[in-house]
Amino acid sequence: MFKKIILLFIIAALAGCSSSKPAIATTKKQAAVQKPRTASTKKGTYSKPIGKYPTTNNTTEVIQSTSKTVVTSDLINNYVLQFKEIAMANMQKYGIPASIILAQGILESGAGKGDLALEANNHFGIKCHKDWLGESVRHDDDSAQECFRKYTEASESYRDHALFLVGKNRYATLFTYEKDDYKAWAKGLRAAGYATDPNYPDKLISYIERYNLHQYDCQVTGKTYTAINKSTPVRNSSSNPASNSNDPSLYEVQKGDTLYSISKKFNVLVDDLKRKNNLSDNALSVGQKLKVK
Repeated sequence: MFKKIILLFIIAALAGCSSSKPAIATTKKQAAVQKPRTASTKKGTYSKPIGKYPTTNNTTEVIQSTSKTVVTSDLINNYVLQFKEIAMANMQKYGIPASIILAQGILESGAGKGDLALEANNHFGIKCHKDWLGESVRHDDDSAQECFRKYTEASESYRDHALFLVGKNRYATLFTYEKDDYKAWAKGLRAAGYATDPNYPDKLISYIERYNLHQYDCQVTGKTYTAINKSTPVRNSSSNPASNSNDPSLYEVQKGDTLYSISKKFNVLVDDLKRKNNLSDNALSVGQKLKVK
């Protein structure tokens, strides 16, 4: 009898210990919540909800900047979102169409991904010149290791670009055009010698119309904005020198070419190259065709 009592006591004690253990809850791992895509900028990272901004099917294209830069339409849209306020402020202050400012920024800097933009916040390829007292970087352009201005922020480059156009007499005609006449401005820049590329105006206009950059002109002028639906890529010349094989007197400018290097390649003087091609300075663009014979 005594043994039975002890046995019952032991069983009761074991049952009590068992009931005092904490319960184990089994949970399923929650599915990961997709975060909005983000775009990195020099000032930090901002969220870009998918589908909030228009894109051009996120196509990849080559931007003819100081270095051949491959970008997507999303990168271009992000670039515009980052600098549109600065462009509109410059339009109000200096009278240059915001659409032209943004298109030149896209083209000259490779949508902010070109070497000079990344290394020096230089979005318009502005060289040092004699009056520059700030920091600088060296970069191959018309000649090897030329001096380019370096800025603390990209906004300083945008301001310098505006002052450059306003301060040069050869660009005075541009300011007789309507502020929002981006086609006249694009053609006028080429005519005034801003670029030697014969397709320069078409490239600017193409970016403006494909990405509806003229909407920012309308925001400044107060005019009614009408979207343009265009998705045709900017026409870039072939980078294959063999494309000139039908005309041996022509040479297509490649990345890294300068007038000096081309003159050595074809045993011709730099001055003769400039005369043959009606060049007022040493600026070249990738894909440009030069008479070399």
